[in-house]
Formats: sequence, C-alpha cells, structure tokens
Amino acid sequence: MHFYIVAGFVLFTLFPLTWPVDLPYEFWIKQILMRLIWAGLFYLNLLFLTPRLLYKNKALLFICISLGMVMASVYINSFLDDVTGSRAAFIKIFDQNPVEYNSHDFYWTMMTALVLLGISTILAFYKKLKIDQSVFEAIERDKVNTELSLLKAQINPHFFFNILHTIYGLADTNSAASKDAIYTLSHMMRYVIYETKNDLTDLEKEIKLIEDYIKLMRLRLSENVQIIYEKPAGMTNYEVAPMLFLPFVENAFKHGISSVNPSYIYIDISQTGNKVKLEVKNSLFKEKAQHLEDSNGIGIANTKRRLDLLYPDRYTLEVFNDTKTEDYTIILTLVLK
Repeated sequence: MHFYIVAGFVLFTLFPLTWPVDLPYEFWIKQILMRLIWAGLFYLNLLFLTPRLLYKNKALLFICISLGMVMASVYINSFLDDVTGSRAAFIKIFDQNPVEYNSHDFYWTMMTALVLLGISTILAFYKKLKIDQSVFEAIERDKVNTELSLLKAQINPHFFFNILHTIYGLADTNSAASKDAIYTLSHMMRYVIYETKNDLTDLEKEIKLIEDYIKLMRLRLSENVQIIYEKPAGMTNYEVAPMLFLPFVENAFKHGISSVNPSYIYIDISQTGNKVKLEVKNSLFKEKAQHLEDSNGIGIANTKRRLDLLYPDRYTLEVFNDTKTEDYTIILTLVLK
C-alpha cells in the first residue's frame, strides 16, 4: 500500500514533464517541498493522530485538528509560492491571471490534503484491524490450547493405584510377572509424562500405549472376562494427537466388565491408507449403562470435543448402545496426515 502511494506521488510529481513547456526550477523546488509537507501530513495522521484520537473515540478533536492541518497545508503552499518565486514564474510562463491561479491552487492543495488524510486514516484503521485480528487469533489459539490441555485425556489415577496394588500382590507369588508389570507401567508413565506435552506423537506409540494398558489390565481381571485385541501387522506410521484412543479403551474396561457375570471387551485397530479405525465393544450391564459417558472427565463427550478441535471434518465417531444384545460399541474413524 505504501509502495503504491509513493509511486503515485512520484508519477504525480513528474506529470508536469509531459507539458509542452520548460518549467522553471522554482516550480520544481516548490513541488519537492510540498511533497515533503504532504508526506509529513500523511504519516503524522497515520502514526499519531488516528491512533491517539480516533482509536480512543475522540472524533471531534480529530476532525478539528485535521481541518487545521488542511488549512495549514494551504497556507504553507501559498507561503512556498512566495518564497520560491514559483507563483510568479508559473503566471509568467502561462500568462495566467493571479486570482485564477490562486483560486485553482487553493482548491487543488486542499483536495490533495483531504485525500491524503483520508487514505492515511483508512490505512491506520486497516493496520489496527490487522493487529486486532492477530490478537484475537492469538487469544483464540490460547483458548483452544487451554481447552485442549484440560480435555487431554489422562489415565484414571485409580488405575495406577490398582495396578500398584496388583504388582504388590504379585511380588511374593510371581516376582517375574511383577517385574514385567513394573516395566510396562513405567513405559506408560513415561508416555503420559513426556509424549502428552507434544501436539503430535507416533501412531505406533499410541497403539503401544493401548497394548500396555491391556496387558496390565489382564493382571487384575478374572477368567470371566474375555479380552480380544486385534491389530493388523505392518501398519503405516502417522502422526496423531497423544492420548486420543485410550479414553475409549479405558471406558470399556471401566464399564464393560463385571465381577459376577461373564463379560468381554473387544478392541480392533485397522488402517486403510491414511484412515485409522478404532472399534471398541464391551458388555453392557444395566446398572452401568447410565454412567457409560461419565468417566471422570475423560469420557466420550470430552474426547469428542478434543476431536472437534484437533480434527475438524476429519473424523467420524459412531456410538451404539444396544440394550437388546447388551453390547456397547464405539467406532472412531480418523483421517491422518
């Protein structure tokens, strides 16, 4: 914008060269001085008057000062005419009436000053609009990041306590299994502490977290619970938001098992190109059905909100609550880049 304004001023200044007369040096001196005055008027309004007055709703004061600046530029133009001798030289060359020259120069100078003030005011507001937009976008990004931090799935702390108790019980009866469980748990804790700080992680690591979770949960479950886990070999690795799949798996373990009745959990992860599908199915018990979406802040509703923020128009989430077959199923399809 500034480039075009300067280019226009240069062309405007050099336009008299197309006239079929040789203009005196007094004319060019006056033109250069006036261009400097107009440049000062332009940037004074752009950098000082509009930000200090119009931005703060002092429109009346701004109008008064602007009109004063317009009249001052008219006076300065007339003053430079006398000082440089431009008026006398111009009238002599074109044999023009002094009154007609003064009238024409007055309106021309005033209109130029008004146009410059108008353009600089528009530029100042455009600049403010861009700054306000940048600030707004930064605030929105901070809000989204804050919301994502709050929504980011965290493994239920009770899970760690229960696993530690299980490991404690294994320490005397099966020391090898307890060591293996501690090693697996340390992997999960490392993932939760370090990987969740990043916006993205490897799909392989996310799947490995689910496998570690299943492995540890098997230690606590009785033989009445059947766990089926399917994962295709040779999956292509993509980047994915951390802790995105685990809430659905944790939800199934929390609500889909019974200490009395036989139950099952089915987990299937498949991939087609850059699409990854997670299907989690579990037993449905009447006493737990109404609490299925309430999982201590990491339920399906919160995870769906996180998906909305991270993968808009790039995911589908289907939930089936079938009381007839006593099954609860979620199917998440995610398009990765």
